[in-house]
Amino acid sequence: MMKKKFTALFLILCLINPAFCVDVAQISGASSASVLANDLNSSAPSDNTTPKDSKTNAEQTKTLAVFGAHLFGGKFASSAQHLYNPDYKIAVGDQISLKIWGAVSFEANLVVDSQGNIFIPQVGAVRVLGVKNGELLNVIKASVAKVYKSNVFVYADMNAYQNVSVFVTGNVNAPGLYQGLSSDSIIQFIDKAGGINLEYGSFRNIEILRDNKLIHKIDLYDFLLRGQMQLFPFRSGDVILVQSVKDYVFVSGDVQKPFRFELSEDMKNLAHLAQIAGIKPTTTSAIIRTYGANHELFIRSIAKKDFEKTAIQAGDEVEFRPDYNTQNISVRIEGEHSGMHTFVLKKGSSLADVLKLIKPSNQSDMNSVQVFRKSVAQMQKKLIEAQLKELETLALTAPSANSEGAAMRVSQARNILEFIQRAKEVEPKGQIIIENTKAYENVILEDEDVINIPNKNNLIIVQGEVSLPGAFVFAKGKGLKYYIDLAGDYSDRADLSKVLVIRTNGKAQRYASGFFGSNANIMPGDSILVLPKVDSQNLQIVGMLTQIIYQIAIATNVVLNINK
Repeated sequence: MMKKKFTALFLILCLINPAFCVDVAQISGASSASVLANDLNSSAPSDNTTPKDSKTNAEQTKTLAVFGAHLFGGKFASSAQHLYNPDYKIAVGDQISLKIWGAVSFEANLVVDSQGNIFIPQVGAVRVLGVKNGELLNVIKASVAKVYKSNVFVYADMNAYQNVSVFVTGNVNAPGLYQGLSSDSIIQFIDKAGGINLEYGSFRNIEILRDNKLIHKIDLYDFLLRGQMQLFPFRSGDVILVQSVKDYVFVSGDVQKPFRFELSEDMKNLAHLAQIAGIKPTTTSAIIRTYGANHELFIRSIAKKDFEKTAIQAGDEVEFRPDYNTQNISVRIEGEHSGMHTFVLKKGSSLADVLKLIKPSNQSDMNSVQVFRKSVAQMQKKLIEAQLKELETLALTAPSANSEGAAMRVSQARNILEFIQRAKEVEPKGQIIIENTKAYENVILEDEDVINIPNKNNLIIVQGEVSLPGAFVFAKGKGLKYYIDLAGDYSDRADLSKVLVIRTNGKAQRYASGFFGSNANIMPGDSILVLPKVDSQNLQIVGMLTQIIYQIAIATNVVLNINK
């Protein structure tokens, strides 16, 4: 609500004074400009945020797709059913291809007349109305044989099914009268009517009415789950009535089909639901949320062995879970060592415990062991994305005093939007900072941690805003300025107050050029990152950009420039 009010106020200010805002349409150079501008009015999570990160379980459940929603996309409506159906009953208007040869010769396409007959020369009227397609040939043969006793052969087949007009009504998106062939399926006619309304239409309770009488009941789950389709001939004036959905449940979690399902006789207990939803082999239990009377919510945990004896009710929310308790974890070992690359350890093992199992080589730097963790990388990613979102808002709404200032804001906003797009693509390493070897005992490992054993090297990496970024040989006793000079000194865009020295263990220290920077204690394997200067009259943008660049540099060991 606050976001909508802010957007409305911003638009009003733009109308009063156009110089106040940045015209996003002018930012043609930024391919992401329109997308980013639209994001300002959207509360949807970013691409790297899962629904569980931004919604409660109840909100996720209510947004589950309806099972079968993909069925009606226009593909059935655009095709006609010309397949042979032996149970189809011949109707008035159908065309029959007839061939007679031998003692006599005759070939024609005969139309079933209003009396239900076809006329064959020398044979006369043959009644075919209501005859099944599979029996048509025998009926015609029998009539021909009454006249021609021998040496006459007959072949008959449906040439074209009758055109019919069928009413489609009830809970469909576009009720109306639709034309098709009498042999078309119910799915084709419903597809012509825009499909079933997903909010309140039923896939399991569809009625076919003829002369105001029920002649068929259709359950589309037979087709969706088992590929079974009841085919029957439609007549002009038939009515397809899609009833309202009544009882349904929501299914999420460790399943192949997380949808809203309609309940019926084949879906009474949790075992039935698990089979239809396609639970994965890893599923061990289910959480059922049942909404009772008097505003009561009942939550139950059901083990897999009890699925069959657990009834489900309308409105239940069922989440299938892979709940496993493990006493072990798996960690991967990379880098310079001579031992195994994967260890399975007891939960609660420390980094020191693992290092006892590793066989270091002569080049292994055991004093600078690195630990990388997925959860830390995800946290770093989310922090960066949150700041990028705030920066985007600042860039697109920053005020300008006059039209000249507004033009400058357009150019700056374009650069910022391009920077944001590049910044979204960075992937933090998730390194855990370890101060010294004494801390190894306190680093408790998690499952899928990656432990890297650095190689002893005497190289210093210098990158960022220097003239000649590269790797340089370590010189004992030399300070920061020495390596900056080797890299061709600072570039014109360098921020001399923000030079990062990132140690092998992940620890980052910031220095400024001058006396203190010159005397920074540079160690073998260190990385020197010179951050860029941020030019803007908006102090908020300067502060935000500086913070983002700083965080990206620490999380990735890479300096991301504002300009390409």
